[in-house]
Amino acid sequence: MQSNYTIHRHDHHIGWDNANPPILTVAPGEAVTIETVDSSGGQLSPASTVADIASLDFGKVNPVTGPIRVEGAMPGDALQVTLESYRPSGWGWTANIPGFGLLADQFDQPALHIWSYDADNLAPALFGKSGQVPLKPFAGTVGVAPAEPGIHSIVPPRRVGGNMDIRDLAAGSVLYLPVEVEGALLSLGDTHAAQGDGEVCGTAIESPMDVTVRLDVIKGAAPTFPCFTTPGPVTRHLDEKGYEVTTGVGADLMAGARDAVSGMIDLLTARHGMTPEEAYMLCSVCADLRISEIVDQPNWIVSFYFPRLVLE
Repeated sequence: MQSNYTIHRHDHHIGWDNANPPILTVAPGEAVTIETVDSSGGQLSPASTVADIASLDFGKVNPVTGPIRVEGAMPGDALQVTLESYRPSGWGWTANIPGFGLLADQFDQPALHIWSYDADNLAPALFGKSGQVPLKPFAGTVGVAPAEPGIHSIVPPRRVGGNMDIRDLAAGSVLYLPVEVEGALLSLGDTHAAQGDGEVCGTAIESPMDVTVRLDVIKGAAPTFPCFTTPGPVTRHLDEKGYEVTTGVGADLMAGARDAVSGMIDLLTARHGMTPEEAYMLCSVCADLRISEIVDQPNWIVSFYFPRLVLE
């Protein structure tokens, strides 16, 4: 879709704040191309090494481009964000950052993988000697300004969206966000070339790209929390060869998720000769956490699905 405007990647900010002046004002129905910075805030590059992880300045991470003011958007309305297209850069990174991630207590050493992929045909990206990860570009962070004044961290997701890391916010999906301030003030960033549901090590294929969105206002229709529709199937790019699945069983869903992921790391290291750090990062970019059962108390089941085509 042809966009009406482009916002340059230098127009980014850190944190949510309804006092941030809009970079651009658009009318409902107009499209904008948003250039993004990778989630390191430009601190990592195709030439980076694992030594660069130790020097990351967390005050610069997860920048978002914007904000964009939408005419007529008022508190109580829904902002409809149609994710029209993604134009990837062709490079990305995945890291284990000490102190971050689902298994941070088990993985205390930094690790880094730099990805190179074809930005035009999006062929699966290579990982090590045998891994090939299917790509599905999406924006990890999409949100509007909260009503509460002041600066709010961009790391956790919020009622108004933000760092949701939902891999199905891909091209063609339509996101609905609750508007809390006049003009909505949309910002977007943290783009990924691929990610598994859960983003278990804390990073996906972090990859800068340009995103074209169309913005509309639905009066009086603010959802309680973000919701979205997809244009079709959401796992077909991973389903072809089936899955290896590990589970966690117990009364705590977080503990179950940790057990399921730990089980998959053990499986991958035993069968495919990976280091635990390699298996952890690979799981983060292509394997999916699912709640399989949450009614048969006192124990619930969390499953972790690893697509077999990645290693076949």
